[in-house]
Amino acid sequence: MRILVIEDDVSTGDYLKKGLGEAGYRVDLARNGADGLFLALEDSFDAVILDVMLPGLNGWQVMEVLRKKSDVPVLFLTARDEVQDRIHGLELGADDYLIKPFSFTELMLRVRTLLRRGTVRESDTYSLADLHIDVLRRRVTRQETVIPLTNKEFMLLHLLMRREGEVLSRTMIASQVWDMNFDSDTNVVDVAVKRLRSKIDRPYDVKLIHTVRGIGYVCEVRDYE
Repeated sequence: MRILVIEDDVSTGDYLKKGLGEAGYRVDLARNGADGLFLALEDSFDAVILDVMLPGLNGWQVMEVLRKKSDVPVLFLTARDEVQDRIHGLELGADDYLIKPFSFTELMLRVRTLLRRGTVRESDTYSLADLHIDVLRRRVTRQETVIPLTNKEFMLLHLLMRREGEVLSRTMIASQVWDMNFDSDTNVVDVAVKRLRSKIDRPYDVKLIHTVRGIGYVCEVRDYE
């Protein structure tokens, strides 16, 4: 899926492009309102993340023109936190409104909600080979044996399972499970994956959690192993 980010702050824009890209989305970045509006109208996007305080055309103006010509889902991401600002943004036709500073995990949840509207919600159960997760009961079994996990281990496994076959970067895993920006000097993700593997993979012949060198991890069945 393709997302357009319209954000003039360089660090925020780059952070969003990097994080969303690592989450598997194609991301285009516009640094001002005029360029963002042009891209939004000329190309096809699944969602738009729009700042309010932009040079040239501001976010309100972009939204007003865009909504007259497109029904693409729009999330306002802005430091304008007054109630009247939120009401104004929604009245212009925005689908959601998130205040800066923001949690990347919350941003991802809101983006996925926009993209899922009209589609089936995520499953309550996941299975891969002989591994099964019951999300509602927070129950994990393999070969019908219950495997006790800590809360973070369960969140990590749930993330890997629902994104089966996708290579997840350490940055993406850290933001989703620990709600933190990944620091290359921090090995929290690697340690957690090692502990999870000791419970999920080590006692069994078929290994399901794999390292992708230099990138992160993927959960899948590999026929050649």
